[in-house]
Formats: sequence, C-alpha cells, structure tokens
Amino acid sequence: MTKPESTPREIAETALLDAAERLLIAVGHGGITTRRLADEAGVNHGLVHYYFGSMENVLARSLERFTDRLIARQRAMYADESTTFLEKWRSAMRYLDDDRPYQKVWFELQALAWNRPELAERVARVRAEWYGVLTEAFEQARAELGIDVPTGVLVSLVATFNQGMIFERLSGGSEGHAELLTYIDAWLGDRP
Repeated sequence: MTKPESTPREIAETALLDAAERLLIAVGHGGITTRRLADEAGVNHGLVHYYFGSMENVLARSLERFTDRLIARQRAMYADESTTFLEKWRSAMRYLDDDRPYQKVWFELQALAWNRPELAERVARVRAEWYGVLTEAFEQARAELGIDVPTGVLVSLVATFNQGMIFERLSGGSEGHAELLTYIDAWLGDRP
C-alpha cells in the first residue's frame, strides 16, 4: 500500500518544523521571528500562526518531533539483544558528539520554557520520555552487570551527567570529558 500524498497543509507544516530546527541551531530562539521562520521554510508568514497558533508552539512541536526520532533510535539500540550494555553505553556516549544539533535545540527550548509555563509543560513531557528510555536501559544494565545502585539514582546521575557535558560543550568546554568517559567505560567493563 502506498502512502497517500501529503496535503498542502502537511507540506507547509513540515517545512516550518524543518525550518524551526535549522534556525534554532543556527541563531537560537531569540533570533527567530515569524517572518524569518516563514522565509526559511519558503511559505507565507501568515501560515505560521494559522497552522500553529504561536511561535512557541512551532518550536515545541519541532522539539517533540526531533525527540521522537531520537527516542525511537535509542529504544531500538537498547532493545537489541545481540549487544551488551557496555556496547550500548559506548554508542550512547558517541551520540553526545553526533547529536549536537539536537542538543542545541533542547537547551534553547529549555531556556525559553523557564519563563513560559505552557512551554515548560511540553519540555517536561520530553524530559520524561528521555527518563523513560534511561530507566529501561538501566534496569537492563543493573541486571546484566550486577550494579547495586537503584535505577532511579542511575537515571538521575546519567541524565544530570549528560546535561552537564552537553552544556559545557555548547559553551565551548570539554576539559576532562574524555577522561571521565574512559573511566566510566573501564568501570562498566570491569563488572562481572
């Protein structure tokens, strides 16, 4: 069965969401206006509010769509029974380098949400999805590697660790990151 052709609205919405991702990465949320977004998407600027209601909704939808793709990838990686948790951990840590565009979008929208409760709720849902992925992964790790740390503690530790590394990298720093990742990798590899 072939997929039905996209409607003009679907085409315009996709173009706007793609443009929002590109602009969040290139200029941040503060540099995005309705007109600039529409120009980047190649659509009439009136369609931004007509289809999305607000710029914040466009930005939140772009984050949610971007997140859906990455979470699907992470869940598939952690569900792969042919690889060990250590191999999955190494892949996940490589994504810290590979996913820098997403990281910029994530931090841009977290900052924007600090003063906008309606956006904060949506960002919190995205965070909860990531915590769900990590919870599933670390339940597996605890069983496979005999780690005697509660899953919630591991999830909080790794989420905070990742956010800190991402923030430092976005701010131009990476001192000690390689050594820390090497240490954790060795610790996981030394598990029974």
